[in-house]
Amino acid sequence: MESPENHRIPLEKAHQIVLRWDSTVSEEARARMIFHGDRQEIDSYLQAIDEIQRSMESTLLSHHDHDHDHSKKVTTTIQIAMARLEDEFRNILISHATPIETDSLSESISSTHLPSRTSTSIGEFPDADDYTTRGDEDSVSSSLLERGESSTTTASYRSMSSIREIDLIPSDSIYDLRCIAERMIAAGYFRECVQVYGSVRKSAVDSSFKKLGVEKLSIGDIQRLEWEALNAKIGKWIRAAKVCIRVLFASEKRLCQQIFEDLGTAADDACFMETVKGPAIQLFNFAEAISISRRSPEKLFKILDLHDALLDLLPDIDAVFYSKSAESISVQATEILSRLAEAARGMLSEFENAVLREPSRVPVPGGTIHPLTRYVMNYISLISDYKQTLGELIVSRPATGSRYSDDLSTPDMDFTDHEGQSPLALHLIWIIVILQFNLEGKSKHYKDNSLAHLFIMNNVHYIVQKIKGSPELREMIGDYYLKKLTGKFRQAATRYQRATWVGVLYCLRDEGLHVSGSFSSGVSKSALRERFKSFNAMFEEVHRMQALWLIPDTQLREELQISISEKLIPAYRSFLGRFRTHIENGRHPENYIKYSVEDLETAVLDFFEGYAVSQHSRRRSQ
Repeated sequence: MESPENHRIPLEKAHQIVLRWDSTVSEEARARMIFHGDRQEIDSYLQAIDEIQRSMESTLLSHHDHDHDHSKKVTTTIQIAMARLEDEFRNILISHATPIETDSLSESISSTHLPSRTSTSIGEFPDADDYTTRGDEDSVSSSLLERGESSTTTASYRSMSSIREIDLIPSDSIYDLRCIAERMIAAGYFRECVQVYGSVRKSAVDSSFKKLGVEKLSIGDIQRLEWEALNAKIGKWIRAAKVCIRVLFASEKRLCQQIFEDLGTAADDACFMETVKGPAIQLFNFAEAISISRRSPEKLFKILDLHDALLDLLPDIDAVFYSKSAESISVQATEILSRLAEAARGMLSEFENAVLREPSRVPVPGGTIHPLTRYVMNYISLISDYKQTLGELIVSRPATGSRYSDDLSTPDMDFTDHEGQSPLALHLIWIIVILQFNLEGKSKHYKDNSLAHLFIMNNVHYIVQKIKGSPELREMIGDYYLKKLTGKFRQAATRYQRATWVGVLYCLRDEGLHVSGSFSSGVSKSALRERFKSFNAMFEEVHRMQALWLIPDTQLREELQISISEKLIPAYRSFLGRFRTHIENGRHPENYIKYSVEDLETAVLDFFEGYAVSQHSRRRSQ
């Protein structure tokens, strides 16, 4: 150990210098700090300690009896010096124990260009029979997406892709701290040095944690939080963890190396762990609590955010905590990552079961889109945004359950139709299969078959549109299954038309109107009047009821209105053309011919708007 000025001073003078700064007896020593003085005074004190230390070492080697008093004096002086150095060491550390500047670091995180993701948060599974009558997209979606979150957010992991060390203490102070540590360790005061260092620097780390919003919560505290509160904390934790690992802990490690490296007994590693082990455990306790919490579907996307952030940080965690004494921190992070992956797989399975078993039985008014359909399709759209992560985590096909069994409460899926598709894609298709199965069950609660078919048409059409609206989802689902879904909602539209209009159009047939079995024999006016009355009554009832039904998609609504008109209007025009004169030549023709062709064309435009006929009349008059 070289003296600062590389020359020696007399031993007696060395004793005097040390004793002069004994704060237990000197008022001046209590009032001033040596390392706040000039460099010459600092170097003089360090030289004095070096000289006394050398004297002690030579005394221990000589073993002469007359050296006993000298040895005792040297030992006492060394103790005084070490107590003083400990105070000086603590004082320098405290004077530079300010927390790191987190605002600029947080800004650099949020300003980094990152791939966009749909909202990484979704509300709880919809309550049974909880829906609006109009079924508007905005009102339902806003209730499903987590409160307080935008419908599009930016994933923030990978925002700081490498360690960014900063200077926690100025270089001249680091030099002083190293000078002190070197002498304390040489004199056998390693433990005291480590404890002082760890105590002060841990306090600084705690202050930085506080600025970053890292709270002191136990695993139990975290698991008792409501999901909405926990949801917000996860995003904050991800941002804070990046700063903690890549900046705070990395910089603390470098500081320990600058002060303690090569001073023996792995001093730098010991001081680093003394400083950050508690805070690191506190930091990772949050992620651990999330990883072992109750699995529910709405947590999946935040779990994946947490998983991706931790996966991205893992190389940096290994780089910062690479030593034997720090190994437990790296192991904990790896284990948490594994549990998060398992939790994500479990939550996807829970979601599939929830979709299958969703119990609502009260029909959605107007046959519009069921809240379950909106929720499920929003959910799997988000899943497609996480396809890279989930594609690595989901490695097995879904368990479809009912093949070759008598269990009619579970649908089935033929995997031979989807050869070459990834396990994740098969899970998405399976979710849509079980959603349709559930919707088919719900359609049976409608008393009107026409409305049941309209309900299926609306919901399957919505599924198709959601798939088409997401390139990632469309790619995963594939064109084969998309065509199958398209055929499904078109089939439902055809079934609706048959259930509704076959009876109405049956009134417009010629059969049964001619007397004597010959066309030339004439028309039975009484039968014709009954036919017009039947048509009027049936159309009026269909008009009244189906104006209240709702097709939210404008294009689909107009297509169905056109399809109805193409069948109804020509048939009515032809029937009216053939038989109008028979009615008009009789009494009270207005009682039988209530609609002109134009009236029917206008009335068809009222269908599926979700308003009563009286409201349509007022709207048209405005």
